[in-house]
Amino acid sequence: MPLTADVKAELIALRDPRPTARIAELTALLRFSGGLHSIANRVAVEAELDSDLLARRVARDVMELYGVRPELVHVQGSGGRSGSHYAVRVIEGGETLARQTGLLDQRRRAVRGLPNKLTTGARPDLAAVWRGAFLAAGALSDPGRSAALEIACPSPEAAMALVGAAHRLGIPAKAREVRGVPRVVVRDGEAIRTTLAEMGAQRAAAEWDQLRQRREVRAGVNRLVNFDDANLRRSAQAAVAACARVERALEILGDEVPDHLREAGDLRLAHRDASLDELGHHADPPLTKDAVAGRIRRLLAMADKKAEIEGIPDTESAVPIGAED
Repeated sequence: MPLTADVKAELIALRDPRPTARIAELTALLRFSGGLHSIANRVAVEAELDSDLLARRVARDVMELYGVRPELVHVQGSGGRSGSHYAVRVIEGGETLARQTGLLDQRRRAVRGLPNKLTTGARPDLAAVWRGAFLAAGALSDPGRSAALEIACPSPEAAMALVGAAHRLGIPAKAREVRGVPRVVVRDGEAIRTTLAEMGAQRAAAEWDQLRQRREVRAGVNRLVNFDDANLRRSAQAAVAACARVERALEILGDEVPDHLREAGDLRLAHRDASLDELGHHADPPLTKDAVAGRIRRLLAMADKKAEIEGIPDTESAVPIGAED
């Protein structure tokens, strides 16, 4: 998705000069993009990446930080993975590299999470861990109700290690499993912006926040429009119901309607969409809205009482279906 590509492009161009941050980023990137493999009974380190530019940068960092020259391989998409991707492999010296990066422990066992020294490091190192993990397996969706920044993880332990690093950065990340794949997810809009900024994608953070704010404003306008439409519908239904009841009341009472109540009823029928306050201004002499409401209420009550005595349909019976509310 375009947003993800933009964030990764900005992060690839970022180069932290601190050695510990560079090591943290590279280690996380290797862990979240493939990690350890066994090739010809030898431990190999391999990272599968989605861009040639990122693959070349990883190969350069491995060489500069550890003095190992990796193999770069262009792999065509197959199976469940569409499109081409790039592999950075270290076979000769792979076990040594795995030990140095903390992907293997002292007993030659694969570390299922992340090396403890990374997740308890300084703030720049924690940010670098997140940067490496996002470059390897991150995705950012559009702002909106389902907005999320998420990272697919190689194991539940790796997900929990990443969550721990996020919490030390003040980011409310959560681990969850989606279709059998452990993921770390950040959903809150402000938290997503903070995460992007912490990783170093300052431009993407600002652009994402602007897009989020524009969408929130647009959503707010739409809610107001829908609210106004609902109010208009209710007002129209109320006006139809009121006029239908007044017409039925005048029909029931005939010549028995007192003049002041007939005047109020006629006003209601002559100005069907007017408010009670507006009806009062149309009266001669002018009336308050409470006076108009009271007269119409008495007109309806008088008509309903007569209808009950005579056993005929009352004023409510005249209200069209759908205008009752």
